[in-house]
Amino acid sequence: MARSRFLRTVAGSALLAALSGAAWAEALPKPEAPFAGVIDPDRAKSRPDLPKPPAAPKNAPNVVLILLDDVGFGATSAVGGPVATPALEKLANGGLRYNQFHVNALCSPTRAALLSGRNDHQVGFGTVAEIASGYPGYNALWPKTAVPLAEVLRRNGYSTAAFGKWHNTPVREISPTGPFDHWPTSLGFEYFYGFQGGEDSQWEPRLWRGTSPVEPARAPSEGYHLTTDLANDAITWLHRHDAGARDKPFFLYFATGATHAPHHVAQEWIDKYKGKFDQGWDKLREETFAKEKALGAIPADAVLTPRPEELPAWDSLSADQKKLLAHQAEVYAAFLAHTDHEVGRVLDAIREEGQADNTLVLYIVGDNGASAEGALEGIGARSSDGKPAPLETRLARANELGSDAFYNHYSAAWAWGFDAPFQWTKQVASHLGGATDPLIVSWPAKIGDKGAVRGGFHHVTDIAPTIYEATGITFPDEVDGVKQLPLEGQSFVDSFTDAKAKSRHTVQVFEMVGNRAIYKDGWWAGARNLPPWATFTEKWQGTPVGEAHPWELYNLDADYSQSKDLAKENPEKLKELVELFDKEAKRTNIYPLAPLPDLYSVKDDQSPKHFVFREGVNRIGALRGPRTASHSHTITAEVEIPAGGAKGVIIAEGGKLGGYTLYLDDKGRVVYDLNAHNNITGHIAASAPLPAGKATVIVDFVADPAESDATAAAWRRGRAAQPGTARLRVNGALVGEAHVENLFADYHETLDVGSDLGTAVSPAYAVPNAFTGKIQTVTIDLNDAAPGAAGSTQAGK
Repeated sequence: MARSRFLRTVAGSALLAALSGAAWAEALPKPEAPFAGVIDPDRAKSRPDLPKPPAAPKNAPNVVLILLDDVGFGATSAVGGPVATPALEKLANGGLRYNQFHVNALCSPTRAALLSGRNDHQVGFGTVAEIASGYPGYNALWPKTAVPLAEVLRRNGYSTAAFGKWHNTPVREISPTGPFDHWPTSLGFEYFYGFQGGEDSQWEPRLWRGTSPVEPARAPSEGYHLTTDLANDAITWLHRHDAGARDKPFFLYFATGATHAPHHVAQEWIDKYKGKFDQGWDKLREETFAKEKALGAIPADAVLTPRPEELPAWDSLSADQKKLLAHQAEVYAAFLAHTDHEVGRVLDAIREEGQADNTLVLYIVGDNGASAEGALEGIGARSSDGKPAPLETRLARANELGSDAFYNHYSAAWAWGFDAPFQWTKQVASHLGGATDPLIVSWPAKIGDKGAVRGGFHHVTDIAPTIYEATGITFPDEVDGVKQLPLEGQSFVDSFTDAKAKSRHTVQVFEMVGNRAIYKDGWWAGARNLPPWATFTEKWQGTPVGEAHPWELYNLDADYSQSKDLAKENPEKLKELVELFDKEAKRTNIYPLAPLPDLYSVKDDQSPKHFVFREGVNRIGALRGPRTASHSHTITAEVEIPAGGAKGVIIAEGGKLGGYTLYLDDKGRVVYDLNAHNNITGHIAASAPLPAGKATVIVDFVADPAESDATAAAWRRGRAAQPGTARLRVNGALVGEAHVENLFADYHETLDVGSDLGTAVSPAYAVPNAFTGKIQTVTIDLNDAAPGAAGSTQAGK
């Protein structure tokens, strides 16, 4: 009897679910449809009925979401900029240009808002993942209450894939062993190919396919480039989808590492821009501004904002400075032009498959404004202490910019130049130069007003609700039993067909590294914090957010480019907006406005001090291995040498920009090399090869005592050269020692045992330089707290 009642209850529940689909439409997963076949003891009288997988709404479009990195509003020819972007122009001329589209002024925050439809701090990304801290708005932990866009589309019948930069995984979770809860494949994407983190080499990136580490298929000398590789992989995925799942719509997210530094691009692209920036950044902005107006990309009454006093006038530079800095811009322009070409190949593949007509493309030309993080001189050749090399050295090697020799960046003033007509740059969320980028929308089946410009305030959180409306998918109130945060953004689908459609996004809060702003009904109030190039310097590290720069007030309805501060003229409006900022900051997890922690921050007293690695272990990331650059330490390798000798890397950490490597050279001799900023800072080599049999190789590094706690803090943060003495022992005998100018680790790369993956720490060998003997174990012991002043009790705090 109990069993009978149970079966009736189950049947009744299934019937109720079938009859009340509207109620279930707002929750995921959707209930499975009840069995609609017939079951009879006689198979001939039975009729099967297989469950059907979720299906997208009829005629739902494919969705392609493209996001470039660190591109200023005024960079591309699609809006009047100096860089030729024919693929972007083609898309814009067949679609719509949005000229008041706003982003969050920094990488991770924009991406989190884009892929969730919520404000960045609400999903734990109030800053980049590398400086996450223990507050809800800054912990880099994507919450279950904010289901990602890709997950909703996947559960509604879409195929989903992500390519390129993924900057929303906590750094401590970037490892071949996971955890993988915050990886793309756990956040709605069935397929992922790209890199993790804020930046990577375009020539020698650290790649992942799904959750598995992979190496580039070719070397830079063989023509490898990351953007090309990403485009190739995306095109292959599209072809496979077309062949095997054409009945399903797809969601393709293509997020390039370009044009974030390093600005890596082939010489043939750089040659196209020779002499194009000799006029300098001041004149460039004037030229771009005129073209923006002529194209109609900005309002006719827009005003070109002046250069900040913190940036130099072009005419104040010497002839040699102008020559070097103009070439920096040539390299960047080539990098952006190459990126446009590769993105164009992906879009062409969709056209060639006959899919373009019902494909909605949303192309965001930058996750923030152009980057001023290259500081006033830009980044090229450096001394071993990390400071720019002398001008004559940098100029002599200028033609190597863009190659794998450097991790190059342009001067901060070029970022301002490429952000015309707005004030400031990336990071500066208080001003439009940091928080505005072009948005290009294409949907041939729906958009008839081809080539038109759309105004009205729009924000990156609007993308997800726009996609939901365009696809006919209902946003769920509940996912896997978890109540969902409501969407913050507003759909702008109506603007696709109505030029007069008004934005429904009336209030938006901004905050990045202490730069704050609030928008409401056409008014914008903002307060700037630090110059972008100062944010991660020792001077500002740990400095609380202050009021060094007062709040400013702008009426964007009458002043498109933020050219006239009305704070003194309208103090009541400013007061109203500052109070609204406080209210929104409390609501969306912006507080506390905390001092910046260290990059890859971790407390020494919480870190292990003893590590054991075995042969074949590799791709150990920044927070999963020993922090040798912050400690005196001992490396002990137990190896076995075959008859005839061995060669190759025993252990390496870092790469050409910084790290150490312990290896056997081609003659079988033990060598220990240290590298800081592409300069060998320490070298010890044994005079004789290791004999056959078992051997113990030990490296002791003893850091010099710091002169002060401030110096010790600078060492821990990698902000100053950390000297010390290294000693190399083989089977108990001292074979050499050397004083090291600087022990520095490039945390973009990894720790590898038995090979050196990525870029080579030492120029004496080529990667991977695999070890040809046998490695039993490599042990690393951190022998003290992080370096401090002699007698100091603060070391390691």
